[in-house]
Amino acid sequence: MRTPLTSAGTDLLFTAARTHNGWKADKVTEAQLRQIYDIMKMGPTSANCSPARVIFVTTPEGKEKLRPALSSGNLEKTMSAPVTAIIGYDTQFYNFLPELFPHTDAKPWFTSNPALAQETAFRNGSLQGAYFIMAVRSLGLDAGPMSGFDQDKVNQAFWPDGRVKVNFLCNIGVGDETKLFGRSPRMPFERFCEIV
Repeated sequence: MRTPLTSAGTDLLFTAARTHNGWKADKVTEAQLRQIYDIMKMGPTSANCSPARVIFVTTPEGKEKLRPALSSGNLEKTMSAPVTAIIGYDTQFYNFLPELFPHTDAKPWFTSNPALAQETAFRNGSLQGAYFIMAVRSLGLDAGPMSGFDQDKVNQAFWPDGRVKVNFLCNIGVGDETKLFGRSPRMPFERFCEIV
């Protein structure tokens, strides 16, 4: 068995980490964005399919392109965040399987079954989105994942060919703790879990 994380590590990733709504002026570097991806990509996916695709919106021009898709509640915090990541999933992820899963010819599993391909892309892209949040936090940055946007507008603005679909948005930076909401409750094990 490997050595578990210390309580400081679990605090950083889960128990003390928060979803941030306000941001300090600290910059997020390209090197940090590359680190986030390099950590995220190591999480498991079915047949190593790796369908997640990320656009890091860092410029004023990029933010203005995103603005029309944002709900009013997400507008200010997104426009002020140093980076907004658009987390999507590639509906034709299977084209990369010859490289990503060379052990067998897995591409026909999905080209012959569009429903399975869609389910696999969304499920595994969502998993990778969760890895993305953990990667952000593991580097000492804060994350503000969110819904509350017009999916069609994001897709049209950033992935107009229709192959990649947006899943969620995630602001990244150093969070302003004065803008945090109170922590919402979580349910105890006995309410949501069973051992059978």
